[in-house]
Amino acid sequence: MKVGFISFHSFANPGGVKNHILGLSKEFDKLGIENKIIVPRRSFFENYGKNAIMLGTSIPLNAIGTQGELVFNFNPFAINKVLEKEKFDVLHFHNFIIPSGWQILNKSKSLNILTFHANLDAIPVFKKLPYFTNLFINDLNKKMDGVVGVANLNLEPFENFTGPKKVIPNGIDLKNFNPNTPKIKRFEDEKKINILYVGRIEERKGLIYLLEAYKLLKPSYPNIRLIIVGDGNLKQNCLEYARKNQLKDVHFEGSKSNEELKKYFSTSDIYCSPAIFGESFGIVLLEAMAMAKPVCGFANGGYKELLKNTKAEPFLAEPKNSPELSQKLELLIKDKKLRQEMGEWGLEHVKQYSWDKVARQVLDFYEACQKAKTQK
Repeated sequence: MKVGFISFHSFANPGGVKNHILGLSKEFDKLGIENKIIVPRRSFFENYGKNAIMLGTSIPLNAIGTQGELVFNFNPFAINKVLEKEKFDVLHFHNFIIPSGWQILNKSKSLNILTFHANLDAIPVFKKLPYFTNLFINDLNKKMDGVVGVANLNLEPFENFTGPKKVIPNGIDLKNFNPNTPKIKRFEDEKKINILYVGRIEERKGLIYLLEAYKLLKPSYPNIRLIIVGDGNLKQNCLEYARKNQLKDVHFEGSKSNEELKKYFSTSDIYCSPAIFGESFGIVLLEAMAMAKPVCGFANGGYKELLKNTKAEPFLAEPKNSPELSQKLELLIKDKKLRQEMGEWGLEHVKQYSWDKVARQVLDFYEACQKAKTQK
């Protein structure tokens, strides 16, 4: 079997879809399954190794409070060249951004699988124009052989899709993310309680609400410290908020590599993700759990589904409700034993999301889709 993983998101920036594809590709390599990653180019200087094929052009687009992009294949003959050379048995699309998605799908002679990561509820056009969604699904019915959602909410737009459908979650590399990771020495102070934020600094990720919650907590808990890892278009707004409110012990660390990021997780005592909407899953929560850190945040759709009926569910606050978020944080700040207990729980809970288990589910789904296609 030869698999082509198709990303419609540039690899120039960090992101959940990128991590998912790389994790799945790495696990397929371990299993001896030949695979290539097809990714659009953001600049002429990108090179992701011999396993990656640069195809198409990614144009960044900031809209509805988050980072997005459009992807074009200005040279359609390049698609033919890649597909004829590689002869993929499976093309595994990750999200489906137009027009590139249609350009590739219409030329494919492979088994076509779509993993849908996006939460369409976050995109107003899909709420106001449901017929647009139906048109999209009707066209997919003609050539897509199976659809995966990383959560149940991702499959909701595919109600009328007639092929096989399945929920297969995101994965986590438990060898890469583990509690034995070294800490950052300048933050390794037992008298301080480190609250960590990791993510883009944009409207959707909700950092401003965490800063508001921190402001409420700091007078009562002067030993807390907020560490912010990431960058984005609202960074200056958040810096200005911290300055105007004279918030002490707030550290904006900027973007970090994956290796550095693990050390920040290891150094934290509490991980908080205040994303207000648009989350489908919550890989960053899994990363924190794999490091044995307690998690809290806002109850957006993806986080609610991921933590539903678990011990961590009570640590989710109503989105944009800074006072309630401060209360959830306070439970963990004032109780070291509870922090340890929730960290140990998360470390055990996250094992079900290991990449070896996720990859096996994906391969089983390929087989089911091939069987359904043969029986048509």
